[in-house]
Amino acid sequence: MGLQEEILSKSAQIKTDSYSMSIGELVNLYRDRDLDIHPEFQRVYRWTDYQKTRLIESVLLGIPIPPIFVAQRQDGVWDVVDGVQRLSTILQFMGELLNEKRTPVQPLILQKTKFLPSLEGKKWKAEKKNDPNAFTREQQLYVKRAKIDVNIVLKESDEKSKYELFMRLNTGGSDLSAQEVRNCLMIMAYPETYKWIQKLADVHEFRGSISISDQAILEQYHMELATRFVVFRKLPEAELSNVGDIGEFLNESLEKIHGLTANERQAEEDAFNETFRVVYHELLDDAFRRYDKDKKRFLGAFSISSFETVALGLGYNVQADGKLPRLQSLQHKIQSIWTNKKFTDYSGSGIRASTRIPKIVPLGRELFSK
Repeated sequence: MGLQEEILSKSAQIKTDSYSMSIGELVNLYRDRDLDIHPEFQRVYRWTDYQKTRLIESVLLGIPIPPIFVAQRQDGVWDVVDGVQRLSTILQFMGELLNEKRTPVQPLILQKTKFLPSLEGKKWKAEKKNDPNAFTREQQLYVKRAKIDVNIVLKESDEKSKYELFMRLNTGGSDLSAQEVRNCLMIMAYPETYKWIQKLADVHEFRGSISISDQAILEQYHMELATRFVVFRKLPEAELSNVGDIGEFLNESLEKIHGLTANERQAEEDAFNETFRVVYHELLDDAFRRYDKDKKRFLGAFSISSFETVALGLGYNVQADGKLPRLQSLQHKIQSIWTNKKFTDYSGSGIRASTRIPKIVPLGRELFSK
């Protein structure tokens, strides 16, 4: 198939439309549940109150707001693909935003800005009569009548189009981590898979053994590690060489995870729980740190290379009954990887995951097989 045929084929799979809509109209759609911004996303996006205030300032000054992208579901509801934070900010300021439990989020109180310093302390509506901090009727109308362009991926489009669109709009210049984008993809495409990965990532022994920073937790790195475990645990060795870009590989693996049967999912969960039960009870949070043979102790921060060798090696060897075989001196085996030439050659800084994984994952599988 030539380039022109490819263009015609793929463009035919995506049907779009666009409107210019007032903020008031978008709020009504949200209120009627005809616009879904996925409240689960709210924990992912981290705008400060000042950044939110700047958006409201832009609306008041007539500065154009970037367009939002939505995907029309089969039931006609619009899923917001890009523009979640902008819409959430407007809804929060107007007192309309709901959380995952469908209870109101605390309304936004504005801060002063360079151009509108009098925004300091302003809010959408009065809590008491003649409240000087409340927006006037005229100011509320400025906001309600402001227009935002809405680009729509219609329901006739290929089902995967909105997820591809989300990835393209939220990678590259995005301030989200790769896993935060991946979480959003799962929430839109495979919500039950998202909840399952989240459940794994919250297992006490897992969280206790990985010992990553609070910032990494905030950026959902623990969920990425849980996703890596499920993706790579039983991946055939021949396929380990096809990883390429690790982020893209994990994204492309979401559909496969979603397709696991109930029995397969339970087997993965059992293997996950058993692996980190053993690791945590044997070494607490030392298992995935560097071992210094001279000082005879584990040092430093979390090592992804150690995780891929130890956790995936142990996970691979979990038996059909959900248990690991009796291992001789787990701690000694983990220490030994730090003097193993294959591990040290392929685990240094600057080694790409596509180069590292085909070498050290099989090493771990062999090391923890007996």
